[in-house]
Amino acid sequence: MKLSVVIVNYNVEYFLEQCLLSVEKAIEDVPTEVFVVDNASVDGSCAMVKARFPWVKLIENKDNVGFSRANNQAIRISNGEYVLLLNPDTIVEQDTFSRVVNFMDEHPKAGGLGVRMIDGKGEFLPESKRGLPTPWVAFCKIAGIYRLFRRSKRFNHYYMGYLDEHEVNQVEILSGAFMLMRKKTLDQVGLLDETFFMYGEDIDLSWRIIQGGWENYYFPETRIIHYKGESTKKGSLNYVFVFYKAMVIFARKHFSERNANAFTGLIQLAIWGRAGLALISRFLKRIWLPVMDATFLFGGLFTLEHYYAIWQDKIYDDSLVVKAFSVYTLVYLLSVFFGGGYDKPTSLLKILKGTVVGSVIILAGYSLLPEELRFSRALVLLGGAWSALYYVASRWVLKWIFPERFTWKNTLAKRFAIIGSEDEVHRIQELLAQTVNPQVEVVSVASGTSPQPSQVGSDDQLEEVIRVHNVDEVVFSGKDVSAGRIIELMGETNGMGVDYKIAPPDTLYMIGSNSIDTSGDLLMLETNGIHRPANRRNKRLFDVLSSLLLTVTLPLSVIPVSNKGGFVKNVFSVLFGRKSWVGYARMDKTSGRLPGMQTGVISPATGKQIEKEELVHKLNVIYARDYKVRKDLGLVWKYYKELGQDGEKL
Repeated sequence: MKLSVVIVNYNVEYFLEQCLLSVEKAIEDVPTEVFVVDNASVDGSCAMVKARFPWVKLIENKDNVGFSRANNQAIRISNGEYVLLLNPDTIVEQDTFSRVVNFMDEHPKAGGLGVRMIDGKGEFLPESKRGLPTPWVAFCKIAGIYRLFRRSKRFNHYYMGYLDEHEVNQVEILSGAFMLMRKKTLDQVGLLDETFFMYGEDIDLSWRIIQGGWENYYFPETRIIHYKGESTKKGSLNYVFVFYKAMVIFARKHFSERNANAFTGLIQLAIWGRAGLALISRFLKRIWLPVMDATFLFGGLFTLEHYYAIWQDKIYDDSLVVKAFSVYTLVYLLSVFFGGGYDKPTSLLKILKGTVVGSVIILAGYSLLPEELRFSRALVLLGGAWSALYYVASRWVLKWIFPERFTWKNTLAKRFAIIGSEDEVHRIQELLAQTVNPQVEVVSVASGTSPQPSQVGSDDQLEEVIRVHNVDEVVFSGKDVSAGRIIELMGETNGMGVDYKIAPPDTLYMIGSNSIDTSGDLLMLETNGIHRPANRRNKRLFDVLSSLLLTVTLPLSVIPVSNKGGFVKNVFSVLFGRKSWVGYARMDKTSGRLPGMQTGVISPATGKQIEKEELVHKLNVIYARDYKVRKDLGLVWKYYKELGQDGEKL
C-alpha cells in the first residue's frame, strides 16, 4: 500500500461528502486506503459514509476524543508507505496524491510535506507554509504585527512571508489540514501528541520531524481548497485563546524553562491586547450606526420643536420635550430595527415601513396620555416625516461613502453563472430557485469548449462571462467540472468580486465560502426559512413579548398548565434567552444539520405519537424551512397545557 489517508470528522457531513468525492478521484492512480475517524457526530455523517463510500474504513468513536487521538487511531492500523492527514473541509485535485507521492519518492530525506492551499474564494492561505513559533514569532502572530510586514522574515516568520508561494521550499511547520508524512519517519519520531486536543499538534509533530533529522517541504505544484472551520475562525477570540493554550504546551515541551516563561509572558501580553481591541472594535461596529441614528433623530426633533415653537409663538416645558423626544427616538429605532431596516442589504422600503409603524405607535401612545403631558400632535407628524427623511438621506450618503457595506442590492436576487452540462445546469437552477429565489437569474456556461445553443459560452471564457453578464456568484457542477479545473478557474477569476460554490452530483446542497473566516456557506433546500435574520429576530421578539404577557398575567396564566412550577421557570428561561417556546424535537439525532436554535419547551412533534426518527426529522425540516411567527403562536396556543414541561422530550 502506497498511501493511507486519514480524515477526522466531527459534524461536517456535507463537507466530508464533498471531500471524499474528490479523494475518490485522486486515489485512482495511487494504491490508497482511506480512513474516516468520526468523533461522535450527530449529523448523520457515519450513515452517509456507509451509504455513499463503502470502500472507506470507518472508525466510529462514541465520544469526541480530539484531533490527535483520532488521527493516531487510524495511523496505528494503517498500511501505507505514506500517511496523509486530511481535513474533511478540503477538496483535492485529481492528481494531488500522485504528485505529492512522486515528490516524496524523489526526496528520501523528506519526512513531511504540505501543499498550496486556497480558501473558498480562491485566495492563498498563508498557513500553507509556516515557521517555528518561537516567543517573538508567536508574539508577532497573535498581536497581528505580521500583517504590517507580510514579506518580512523578522516580523512574519510565522507564515514565512518572505518565501514565494509558488516555489518549492523547505519549511519548518506543516498544516494539519494537509500533512503528508513518511510512515518510516513516524515510526522514528512518534505519532501526534495527544496532550494537544485541538491546534498545536501539527506544529509539535512537524518540529519533531526536523529534530529527527528529516526535512519538511512546502510543495505548491498541486493545490487544494480548504474551507475554514466556523467554530475555529482565525479572527475569533475563541481561536486566539485555544491557540494560546496550544502554544504554551508546545513551549513547555520544547523550550527551556526560561524561554518557556518568556514565551508565555509575551503571548499573554499579545493575547490580552488583541482581546481588548477585538472587544472594543466589535462593540463599536455594532453600536456606531444606531448611536448615529439616535443622535440625528433626537437632534432633528429638537430642532423642529424649536422652530415650531417660534412659529406658533408657544413655549414648551424643556424637561417634557427632552423626555418625550427621547421616547420618540427610541420608538423609531426599535420600529426600524424590528422592521428589518438594519438588515443587509439595506432596504429603503423596510426603513419607511418602520418609521410609519413608529409614528403610529407614538400617536397611539400620545392619545392615551393625560392632557397635561401632551404638547403637540403636529410635532409627532413632523417627527415621523423627519425620521423617514433622515433614514433615506443617511443611507444614500453611507452608500456613497461605503459602497461595499451599504448596498441596495438584494442578495436573494444575485445573478449566478452555472458551469456544467445542460442537465446539471437545469438541476442546479431548480435548487437555487427553491433555496434562494424563484426568479433567480442564471447564465449557463459549458464545462469544456463546446457550448450548447442555450449556453452563453465555455468555462475558458469565464472572465468575459462574469464581466459581460454582471455575475455575482459562480456555481460549479461537481459532476462535470474536476476539482483541478475548479481551482484553476477560481484562480483565473480571483479578484473579480464573485463568490464560488460547488454543487456535488445527486445532492440537494451546495458548499462555498464567501470569506477567509467562514467555514463555507451551506445552501440547502431543507433549511431556508429560519436562517433569515428577520425570522430569527421575529422568533425572539415573539418569545420575549409572550413571556412578558404571561408574566404580567400571573397567576391567571398558570391555571391551565399541568406543571405549574415548570411553567413559571420556563417563562423566565424563555424571557432571558435560555430557551425558546418552540424548538426542534430532540428525538431527531440528525438535527445537527439544521440551523441552530435554542432548546424548545415544545416542538412541531409535541402531541404526536411518532416512533420513526425520519418522520420527526421531516417535521423539524418543515418547521425550519417554512418558519413563520404564526407557527410558534399556533403551537403555543394548541399545547398551552404542556408549557410547564422541562423542554421537548418526545
